Amino acid sequence: MSTEAAERADPGERGRLHISRSVLRKIAEHTAEQDPGCARTRRRIAGLGLGEHGASAQVSGPDDALRVRLDVALRYPAPVRDAVAALRTRIGEELTRLADCQVRTVDVTVSALVAADAPPRVE
Repeated sequence: MSTEAAERADPGERGRLHISRSVLRKIAEHTAEQDPGCARTRRRIAGLGLGEHGASAQVSGPDDALRVRLDVALRYPAPVRDAVAALRTRIGEELTRLADCQVRTVDVTVSALVAADAPPRVE
């Protein structure tokens, strides 16, 4: 194919695109962290404060049937079932919109509830 013909060809026929699972994981985590129902929590190991962390995700499976496992902290008081349903929908939509992947499941583990009006603690 000549250079001119290649330039006019459909972009989908010019080559292949592979999006790393780490990128898909970051999309899922970022989407969850943007949700107003999610909260950041303090990370502690052996009694030492190590800063804050937000949502944590794992992504597996083929692009047409992704499986996402998400660990989040939610703001309290909030209806947990509704917050999780909204997260599942948003993450599926974002992965489809940004990476053209189809999400089969989003398993959510709520690891903490954080008071919505709790002032930050100084350690």
